Amino acid sequence: MRHFLTLKDFSKEEILEIIDIGLEIKKNLKSKIYKQELKNQTLGMIFEKSSTRTRVSFEVGMFQLGGHALFLSNRDIHLGRGEPVKDTARVISSMCDMVMIRTYEHSKIEEFAAYSKVPVINGLTDSYHPVQLLADYMTLVEHKAEKNIVAAYVGDGNNMTHSWMMLAAKLGFELRIATPKGYEVDEKILQVALGFAKESGAVIKTMNDPAEAVLGASVVTTDTWVSMGQEDEKEERIKTFKGFMVDDGMMSLAQDGAKFLHCLPAYRGLEVSEGVFEKHSEIIFNEAENRLHAQKGLMVWLDKQRNL
Repeated sequence: MRHFLTLKDFSKEEILEIIDIGLEIKKNLKSKIYKQELKNQTLGMIFEKSSTRTRVSFEVGMFQLGGHALFLSNRDIHLGRGEPVKDTARVISSMCDMVMIRTYEHSKIEEFAAYSKVPVINGLTDSYHPVQLLADYMTLVEHKAEKNIVAAYVGDGNNMTHSWMMLAAKLGFELRIATPKGYEVDEKILQVALGFAKESGAVIKTMNDPAEAVLGASVVTTDTWVSMGQEDEKEERIKTFKGFMVDDGMMSLAQDGAKFLHCLPAYRGLEVSEGVFEKHSEIIFNEAENRLHAQKGLMVWLDKQRNL
């Protein structure tokens, strides 16, 4: 049995296999071919952090695979408050076939997985957002932009940045990360990624100059400057991140035809300009849709692993 907590636990071949399954499922869906690989199975969905895309994509995805998704909000369950996480894991995993968790501390999902009898999927933690990177890479494959990737991440050194580092390290492409001083990536996670990069030939660079990161990039990406739980820091962050907006001027430094990705929600006028967002809206919303297909590929793959 396997869990999906971070990409660091997966080989290049496994990541690509999950993507391929997702692409095949998407192709079948567009052709009105429905294969219910997870018929009669139940996905428990624990949301301590709310999300539009995560709930819709997992719930619809499980339905399309022939199963059922059970939604538990932070009003229904509080991991580690009252009942220990390990007890919650034992109970829920005895009734569900798979569990997806979207929470704050990464340690919570690690503890849950340690005591779970079924596969656990990280829907997002403060440290990682691996399901989003499956969708991002699937999107690059569909747009024939997965060869010789030079990716530039501009913005906060957050869970998205950490997951981009792991994807680059595993698949062996170049990633440049530009953050304001004081908002760099987690050093421990960076060192883990650099360790994998030595094996794959990936190049991971960190810097404080967004123009340096974007120069010659084939893929440019960013994320909100103010994540959930950081609302009290909003004004200070907006001041600090001035100069890190991905606008037409910044995109002009990238390769001709460079792709722009955004995991959404996007705050136009802050991390991305209205012009850049609308120019690249087709790939951005395909990226959003691919959360559905990539996660279906992941769930089917995880189900197959426990039957090996």
